[in-house]
Amino acid sequence: MEATINTYQCPACTGPLHFAAGSGKLECEYCGSSYEVAEVEAFYAKKNTPAQPELTCPACNAALNSEGMSGEATCPSCGAEFQMEDLRTYAAQMAEKHDDNMNWDTKAGSPWQEGEADGLRIYGCKQCGGEIVADETTGATHCPYCGNPVVLAGHFTGLLKPDLVIPFKVDKKAAIAALQNHYKGKTLLPKVFKDQNHIEEVKGLYVPVWLFDADADANVEYDATRVRRWSDSDYEYTETRHYAVIRGGGIGFENVPVDGSTKMNDALMESIEPFDISDAVPFKTAYLPGYMADKYDVDARESIDRANQRIKQSTEDAFRSTVMGYTSVTAVDSNIRLQNSKARYALYPVWILNTDWNGQKFTFAINGQTGKIAGDLPMDKGAFWKWLLGVSGAATAAAFAISYLMWLL
Repeated sequence: MEATINTYQCPACTGPLHFAAGSGKLECEYCGSSYEVAEVEAFYAKKNTPAQPELTCPACNAALNSEGMSGEATCPSCGAEFQMEDLRTYAAQMAEKHDDNMNWDTKAGSPWQEGEADGLRIYGCKQCGGEIVADETTGATHCPYCGNPVVLAGHFTGLLKPDLVIPFKVDKKAAIAALQNHYKGKTLLPKVFKDQNHIEEVKGLYVPVWLFDADADANVEYDATRVRRWSDSDYEYTETRHYAVIRGGGIGFENVPVDGSTKMNDALMESIEPFDISDAVPFKTAYLPGYMADKYDVDARESIDRANQRIKQSTEDAFRSTVMGYTSVTAVDSNIRLQNSKARYALYPVWILNTDWNGQKFTFAINGQTGKIAGDLPMDKGAFWKWLLGVSGAATAAAFAISYLMWLL
């Protein structure tokens, strides 16, 4: 039978301890300290016990002194009250948190085969710097982004070939009708804008888009509140209780789009989503005649930050929907780990109209697959004030009538 021999060091100077038969204690020959055997064993037992996670207040993040505490604990900083068991569970969960790991395989697109792009031309806009790809039969004349003339810059070279394309379903006639319908009922829209908007100049454009797929494993922490209000004869009271709510799980993402053009406004492009990716087909140049295609100037790697933002926001929103029974719920922290990530390069169909009015530029975008439209409209200030005075006048007349009736009574 083997015996286990423990060799202890002095807690004061870390020198070796030896048992002194005369005193019955463990003594240090370096600093002269002496200890009871049980005292040293207790010291080492405490030293070898795994450290407990530091307790912090979930409401204000102040440090809590847990020594000697049991049952309930009150934060000395904000006064919030917690069960110690809940605090320790919360601390353990926080200790297991990881940093975001949102890395991507950005191998999207493919090289062009020899002769595959022979019929494509590059047109450059000297005003905004845009570069437009068009079939040699299309003959682009104006930039779809700023409306200025474009010039032939040469044969198409470089860049990657798209993996997918969503063909146009909405033709030019339907796009013009969608714009006309968009103007209907807009009483504050200047009539001259509608009359001189040149909507027949709307242009069909394939916008470069990077599509991101991934499986996400996430943990999200929310600050939830419950608010209670009451009053007595002297005061009105409001009590707000804060709760730390944690959600975790997995969620899959497919075809998260990020447009690859600095010329295309991200908010405008996202406003005409969604696009139905089930209509996408392998890219062929046969889909380009009659339309233009924007030449991407933001590659897949440069689009990662925006893809991560969209995935993070969607994850927090999805988990948020499971937190119920509170007055308010706000995400305060999240960490996401991605697996099976990949990217693809696609072209999305968009009708674009740029128009100037009173020195301002207005851009409209129409989803070339669904017809959904987005864009800002100008306001006729004269019509606005007439409308406002009419509303104010009606409200004033109603108030006067009520006062008159009350006076009669």
